[in-house]
Amino acid sequence: MRARLLAWVLVLGTALTVLGAGPAHAAGYRYWSFWQGAGGGTWAYATEGPATARPDDGAVNGFRFSVSEDSSDSARPREAPDFAAICAGTAPKPGTKRIALVIDPGTAQDAPKGEAPPALRAACAQVAPDATTAEALASVAKPLRYNNQALLCGISGYPAAGCGEQIAAPADSSSPGVSSSPATSATAADPAGSDGGPSLGLVAGVAAIGLLAAAAVWQSRRRRG
Repeated sequence: MRARLLAWVLVLGTALTVLGAGPAHAAGYRYWSFWQGAGGGTWAYATEGPATARPDDGAVNGFRFSVSEDSSDSARPREAPDFAAICAGTAPKPGTKRIALVIDPGTAQDAPKGEAPPALRAACAQVAPDATTAEALASVAKPLRYNNQALLCGISGYPAAGCGEQIAAPADSSSPGVSSSPATSATAADPAGSDGGPSLGLVAGVAAIGLLAAAAVWQSRRRRG
């Protein structure tokens, strides 16, 4: 009987420790992601940066500011890549190409502290035939801000500071194309609060283990008595 009770103590203790630990929170990054129109009104995550991409006349490129873990769950621009609609008011001109751009600063949830995202907008850039996406963007959305590694950090002055910083992301991951937003309170990041105390599940587990251990000792003494 004593051996059986002790075995149950070990099993229950392991299970409750796992449950008490809770889910891990993934790391997220706040940044401007770069997209290309893929046809059929859909977006595809760009496989190169805007400084090297040289879109053809009639292309649609998009930028979205959001928080995500990586490209697989990065949020897409919220306006469809429709060249005809975006560039309808810009007539073709010899020696140039037209690039439709969608600039989506994202939501208030993804904004850095103290900043509010400007409105989503679309623009038609008319640039030289060999211009890159970065050059097309600069022609319609100055000022652009880059870091010392040539990473695009700000478009039209948003955000005013920061560049791809790592932040806490929610425990539940979003589906591809939907933005993940950062944890905004100690309760969201740590169910036990900011004092680092144990979770309720862990406390209950410890108590249950104590009761089982006491029962094992009582049974042992009873058998000897």
